[in-house]
Amino acid sequence: LIGIANTLTLSIHERTRELGLLRAVGLSRSQLRAAIRWESVVVALFGTVLGLVVGLGFGWALVRALASEGFGSFVVPTDALVVITVLAAVAGVVAGLRPAWRAARLDILGAIATE
Repeated sequence: LIGIANTLTLSIHERTRELGLLRAVGLSRSQLRAAIRWESVVVALFGTVLGLVVGLGFGWALVRALASEGFGSFVVPTDALVVITVLAAVAGVVAGLRPAWRAARLDILGAIATE
């Protein structure tokens, strides 16, 4: 949660001029907030999917390596994976609230003048 918020805050800081230009050509504050929230959801879901794939891969490899010790089956907990993915999307929205609010409050002329 903190990592996503930090990444978005730095991204907004680096793209201040671009965000100001978007606002200058007619993008509303609510549209800007929505775009940043969607960005945070995408970052959260990408990280979640990558983490699930790597975790399942390591789990499968561990079960296969320990097959001689009695670990013979690898079961994918699909219900838990769906819940984790939904929670990651919600966490992405929550993490993006403050950066989106800050980006929408940027002074348009000041943002455009930023280098």
